[in-house]
Amino acid sequence: MVMKSRAVALAAALALVLSACGGGDEQAQGEMPPPEVGVVTVQPGNVPLEKDLVGRLAPYRSADVRARVPGVLQRRVYEEGSDVKAGQVLFKIDPDQLQASLGQVQASLAAAKAEYANAKANADRARRLAPERYVSQSDLDNALAAERSAGAAVQQAQASLDNARINLGYATVTSPIDGRANKQQVTEGALVGQGTPTLLTTVDQIDPLYVNFSLSVSELDQARRAMAGHESGDAAVEVMLPDGSEYEHPGKLDFSGTVVDPATGAVALRATVPNPDRRLLPGTYVTLKAVLGQQPGAFLVPQAALQRDDRGPYLMVIGSDGNVVRKDVVANRTQGANWVVGSGLEAGDQVVVSGVQRVQPGKPAKGTPWTPDGNGAAAAAPAAGAAAEAGDGGAAQDAAAGAPPAAEADPDAAEPADEG
Repeated sequence: MVMKSRAVALAAALALVLSACGGGDEQAQGEMPPPEVGVVTVQPGNVPLEKDLVGRLAPYRSADVRARVPGVLQRRVYEEGSDVKAGQVLFKIDPDQLQASLGQVQASLAAAKAEYANAKANADRARRLAPERYVSQSDLDNALAAERSAGAAVQQAQASLDNARINLGYATVTSPIDGRANKQQVTEGALVGQGTPTLLTTVDQIDPLYVNFSLSVSELDQARRAMAGHESGDAAVEVMLPDGSEYEHPGKLDFSGTVVDPATGAVALRATVPNPDRRLLPGTYVTLKAVLGQQPGAFLVPQAALQRDDRGPYLMVIGSDGNVVRKDVVANRTQGANWVVGSGLEAGDQVVVSGVQRVQPGKPAKGTPWTPDGNGAAAAAPAAGAAAEAGDGGAAQDAAAGAPPAAEADPDAAEPADEG
């Protein structure tokens, strides 16, 4: 009888413990707090319109050095690959034949001057004798015509002399611009300048340099809207070196084409980049970061906040009533670690960045400031959830372990059963 009463008391105690634990679970589930998420408060502003592009460097000026007179190339004077100045001698062409031609023209000029002196003397005599009727009108006209012809012959001989001197000067080939002279294209002893001018070398001005790139029509239209009210030269271009570092001298937009290339559907653009230390070389492909004006009224939102589905990009925003609202946005480009949102947001919106998976439109959520390292609210919410799970597990564990302590409370409780 005693054994039966103790068993009934033990069962009642166990039922009381289980019912208490079950009621605690229901109470905990009924009072589950809203999820805690990390948010950023966004404000509109002028966002630089940045484009990551690929361009190719080209010389600021490039001059072909050619042999403009026929002759034999005697020698190269400059050092290949060195910097030269405008007017510096680069090549020597054999001048003997040109010097002989100059002598012939000088002799022709002397003969023309002698003939002119004789014709002028005859004309002067005819002018003095004509009033006294010592010469006929016909003789006077002939003398004057001979004088004019002799004068024209002198001018022609003088022009030929000037041309011969110019050709003799071309035997000394000089650089037309300041720049870097490339390797020679013709070796010494070669016959040059026969028929067409012979290319001897090229000189490239590499400070500054041009960088040529292209933009699609839509990107160019966007850039023009961003540069409204600003000069095109205000657009900055930064060159990234092959090692990933940024070149210390920024460039400026220099030219924008007005014709679309039918092969690529893009428009050609060009910028100038200073190159005082000659680190950049023409012909190199480089990565560019072009700032093509300012995009007004745009929002910067961390990339982790933007979601996409069949309807397009959207953001989760905590409204003034504490409930989550979905907002469809227009986000066509990134800038650093952020998306540039052109429309869809309002000033002061609290955009959910961390914990987006735990929120639902129309349901409440608690927002705390989000930090870029993600260790603020992003870590607090999982910690809270883990604590709740640990609490539920502890209650269940206590419930499961509730019977043994009750049995151990009275060590002599099992002995009457054995005796019975």
